[in-house]
Amino acid sequence: VLSLEDGRRRYLDLAAKLQTSFALAAGTPEAARHRDDVAFMVAVRANLIKHTGGKKDRDEIDYELNQLVSRAVISDGILDVFKASGLERADISLLSDEFLADVRDMEQKNLAIEALRKLLAGEVKARQSKNIVEARRFSDRLEAAMAKYHNRAVDSLQVIQELIELAQAMREAGHRGVDLGMSDEELAFYDALADNESAVALLGNDTLRVMAQEIARRVRSTATVDWTHRENVRAMMRIEVKRLLRQFGYPPDLEPKAIELVLEQARRVAALN
Repeated sequence: VLSLEDGRRRYLDLAAKLQTSFALAAGTPEAARHRDDVAFMVAVRANLIKHTGGKKDRDEIDYELNQLVSRAVISDGILDVFKASGLERADISLLSDEFLADVRDMEQKNLAIEALRKLLAGEVKARQSKNIVEARRFSDRLEAAMAKYHNRAVDSLQVIQELIELAQAMREAGHRGVDLGMSDEELAFYDALADNESAVALLGNDTLRVMAQEIARRVRSTATVDWTHRENVRAMMRIEVKRLLRQFGYPPDLEPKAIELVLEQARRVAALN
């Protein structure tokens, strides 16, 4: 638009007329079918006014417009997608491959990308209070996928596929505890201990599982104590974790990081109880 002669003014005028016409016909089925397209055009108009009067370069303007336009239509779009699938809210565990395929096949790819990003970001946030390491891994994957898309290293179809695969991985991760014979709390401590590949290679999964179960047992025994606000209780927990790591032969050079990670996980577990 901006490269055309008088394109900016013509677009602003036409988009304003479109907005007025849509408002008059908003209650009709025909208008409803074009709601997202109109929202797109109006959002572009608003942001052309806001962002084309300064000294920003074209790439920066394009990027900001893309972000703002996505947000302009995403709220209703996400609700439509989930309601059409019979879901009251976005929950990774409830999403079938068929649902994810429906998202992938949406005509508005920017809407599909934002729907998936919003879904995955919400799931990462929910997991942060339950499993630090797992949440961090998924967060890193989400950020990496979106960074590639924003840097135009991948196209919309590629990033959608990557986000769908991440959603599937999150869904499958919900069964890890059952598969390993551990509760969610035990699994969180297991992940904290196994965060370093050297520890896994040296001790093995079975030993780390026993250690995680013992840590979870000790944390549960102090569940009635607000140990996150009592220095003496925190110090005692630190000593117990350190003793346990040494008892099982956890690599000494990895101890400090593991202790801090386990204590932070314990703090979050205690906060949930």
